Amino acid sequence: MSQIIYKIAPEAMWREAERSGRFTGAPVDIADGFIHFSTAAQVRETAARHFAGQTDLILIAIDEAKLGDALKYEVSRGGALFPHLYAALELDAVVWARPLPFRGDGGHQFPTLEGE
Repeated sequence: MSQIIYKIAPEAMWREAERSGRFTGAPVDIADGFIHFSTAAQVRETAARHFAGQTDLILIAIDEAKLGDALKYEVSRGGALFPHLYAALELDAVVWARPLPFRGDGGHQFPTLEGE
């Protein structure tokens, strides 16, 4: 069974990716040369560290098996291995994309995630 990995993106940026058929990355992804993803175990901390207080976010679930050799797990925050994609995200790898509501206490309301 394929593992699902996750990306958090501003809704407007994600809607543009849907229109164009591919996601080339947020500014931080473009600057770093790869698209940052998180596993189910990592995505809540990613939201807290990098998206605290932000509204209008989309949580995107991606089938990592469809990303091929361009997906690499590399050491990042706290020595943990994070999935990084050294290519554009083709939308056929997306399992679903759902709003990630802001709770008002600085955090976000996550759905149940595969892999938790």
